[in-house]
Amino acid sequence: MEVERAEYLHQFVEETDWYNGIVLDALLPGGGAAWRRLPRPLQSWLRNYLGGNILYLASGFLWCFYIYHWKRNVYVPKDSIPSKRAMLLQIYVAMKAMPWYCALPTLSEYMIEKGWTKCFSSISEVGWPIYLTYMAIYLVLVEFGIYWMHRELHDIKPLYKYLHVTHHIYNKQNTLSPFAGLAFNPLDGILQAVPHVIALFIVPTHFMSHILLLFIEALWTANIHDCIHGKVWPVMGAGYHTIHHTTYRHNYGHYTIWMDWMFGTLRDPEEDPKKTE
Repeated sequence: MEVERAEYLHQFVEETDWYNGIVLDALLPGGGAAWRRLPRPLQSWLRNYLGGNILYLASGFLWCFYIYHWKRNVYVPKDSIPSKRAMLLQIYVAMKAMPWYCALPTLSEYMIEKGWTKCFSSISEVGWPIYLTYMAIYLVLVEFGIYWMHRELHDIKPLYKYLHVTHHIYNKQNTLSPFAGLAFNPLDGILQAVPHVIALFIVPTHFMSHILLLFIEALWTANIHDCIHGKVWPVMGAGYHTIHHTTYRHNYGHYTIWMDWMFGTLRDPEEDPKKTE
């Protein structure tokens, strides 16, 4: 039994090595000879750090180019475009926090490889219907956890004062940009992502899906800080999140509006256009 378990857990090790090879072989000089000598957690952290920086900067620059230059005055009025100084400050804050952000997926991978979570390696182990059921439960848990973590970062005054206020200096449309998505105090950013890891101990989760969702966070947070109301129900898009940055008391949710609706903190930009502005 122990041998079978060790062989099963080794699948996660091999999968992590594969991810490391894709990123580190492509980005570091000398092929795999150098980074393979590093301790396994440091290999994963380095992959997450390099991949996270590329994803954050590439998605931010491309999205800003599209909405502020290519589609200038289509999505965002000229007087609402954030200044270069504001965006550079957001990049600076995010870059300072990035090394710490990357510790969380590194920790989750370590716990998965050790067999401490309910992760499984292949969808074929459970089948697509069960996989989709598990993923739906995982996302509900994450949505619930992020909602309450975010709300408490506002309601508990020391947490707001010493952590979350760093993100809320961007409180108007002309100070918010896709780069603000990761401009947090590092502990604040980690706390809001922790529900992704806690869920691994509650519901069986596909390993690759977990890793992908952690990195999709960078794209999602860029999207909800661009101030463009997509009007896709029940998605907690930028229209809702812009209200959050102006009132501080509404729209704490992450992917959807359901938690805010359930707990009485929802404010719809369609129903309150003046306050949204």
